[in-house]
Amino acid sequence: MDCQKKLLEVRDLKTYFYTDMGVAKAVDGVTFSVKQGETLGIVGESGCGKSVTAYTIMRLIPEPPGRIETGEIYFEETDLLGLPEKEMRKIRGNKISMIFQDPMTSLNPVFKIGNQISEAIRLHQGLPKREAFNKAIEVLRLVGIPSPERRIYDYPHQMSGGMRQRVIIAMALSCQPRLMIADEPTTALDVTIQAQILNIIQELKGEIGTSIILITHDLGVIAETAQSVFVMYAGRIMEYATVDGLFENPHHPYTEGLIKSNPQLDQSQRRLPVIPGIVPSLLHVPDGCKFSDRCEKSSKKCFKEEPPLFEINRDSQCRCWLYE
Repeated sequence: MDCQKKLLEVRDLKTYFYTDMGVAKAVDGVTFSVKQGETLGIVGESGCGKSVTAYTIMRLIPEPPGRIETGEIYFEETDLLGLPEKEMRKIRGNKISMIFQDPMTSLNPVFKIGNQISEAIRLHQGLPKREAFNKAIEVLRLVGIPSPERRIYDYPHQMSGGMRQRVIIAMALSCQPRLMIADEPTTALDVTIQAQILNIIQELKGEIGTSIILITHDLGVIAETAQSVFVMYAGRIMEYATVDGLFENPHHPYTEGLIKSNPQLDQSQRRLPVIPGIVPSLLHVPDGCKFSDRCEKSSKKCFKEEPPLFEINRDSQCRCWLYE
């Protein structure tokens, strides 16, 4: 029996956006947990609700137009949704940190790197300015930035994309968080830098013991780094499984389509298989199963009734009528 303690528990989370065109149900009844020391992967196409899930955990949803409708988020048994904003600030960036998608827009262009990292250290750990600055140099060295005692005086525009992303990781790890959310941490980086960034995250996880939520559309990244994974589509979890189980025996047709569309080294076909159609607008989600209009295995029931998450086995759940 798995006795690892749960660090984060999310239960029936719903985050909606109210617009002039209607209500966009970006996260619609999501439930999952993250164990201590675990890497949980979240995959799916763009527009499926992955990043909104992360922003909701961090309580960074702009209100309005966004609103956390219902649900519970417990971190180390603390109800994050019930905390006053002042108390949430003590957790955000300290016990829970986040690596945002675009390192250029995540860094302030008018402040030097050292000032931006040391500010968070001083705020959360109460260190004097010089000690915080020295610690900032150490975390830059930890993420592989050469000559950190010199580069700490650089502005963001003086660094390459890969170096800026390392700075973002250094900022996220500067207070040794218990949980780190990495939202597409290798976006817009070439494959060599991608590999280096992922290696850094894995090494630091081993050294510090941080749990990680890794958001990506790259199944290859999930296969290499995560222990468990859930697949999102139109604000819903479609499949939840261990990484080994997901790749060895995917259950949901959407998961199968994602895996088949991933390039393989022994690919004999000239063209990759694709999932027909596109992700529906969250303002106009179809009735029944949200994937029904793109699914080759759909039946009449799929278009009328939305399936619940069926338990396939101890480590796997799937939202599909095929497993009724």
